[in-house]
Amino acid sequence: MTRTQEHKHERNPLVLSVTSGKGGVGKTNLSVNLAYTLGKMGKRVLLMDADLGLANVDILLGLAPEYNIFHLVYDEKKLDQVLVPTEYGFSILPASSGVPEMLKLSTGQKLELIEALEPLGQETDILIVDTGAGIGDNVMYFNLAVQERILVLTPEPTALTDAYATIKVLHNKHGVHRFRVVVNMTTDSKQAKQTFQRLAAACDKFLDGVSVDLIGFLPQDPAVRQSVIRQVPFCHTLPSSPAALAVRKIAENILAWPQTAKTDGNIKFFWKKLLFNN
Repeated sequence: MTRTQEHKHERNPLVLSVTSGKGGVGKTNLSVNLAYTLGKMGKRVLLMDADLGLANVDILLGLAPEYNIFHLVYDEKKLDQVLVPTEYGFSILPASSGVPEMLKLSTGQKLELIEALEPLGQETDILIVDTGAGIGDNVMYFNLAVQERILVLTPEPTALTDAYATIKVLHNKHGVHRFRVVVNMTTDSKQAKQTFQRLAAACDKFLDGVSVDLIGFLPQDPAVRQSVIRQVPFCHTLPSSPAALAVRKIAENILAWPQTAKTDGNIKFFWKKLLFNN
């Protein structure tokens, strides 16, 4: 097979968000370990910290980014100065100064930012956008710009209620129909499936045309807390732990998703939607 033929068979970049209806459900920890696992599976992964109120990706990894994407415009920094490579096989794109500044950019500045970020489309297989929790505008902006949304919840009644609220807003106000679901902090697979079924039943009863798909669950695992304290991915330190094995199954599910039609490079399209359509 020639290089050209190989290129034709490459998977187009995938842009997905990891989001939640409430905080404390392990959303960012899943994002970090998913980025690590997909990287170990041969994918070029970029993790964007879009939790603008409580950015925690850098904390979970013991990092202190000096710049974020807005420095590309305001301080004329280069992309390689903003990207933060990690020792775990994936990079971080900090965005801690927030969507409000992004939306206040002039049209010219927005175009400059898109041009500066364009190389990411050729250098990235999967962009994971770790959003904030809840249904605020910042969270909605990012969830509307991505191709796929992974909604994280726990068996707690409040987490279930808030997850449903997130789906309801994205569906009723913004026309989003498909959601991938991960149930975290479960006692076993039975509890995970019961939690998901309650969410799916509510969607079937009250929301017309919504598709929810359980792509995995993470059991309660001491390895998770230990890794948070040590500021390292648990999939790296304890790859055979129940939580790490569960993340790998989720990663395998993601890679098995049908390939979407190419939309102007997908990652570039993400930035266009984020900057111009909100």
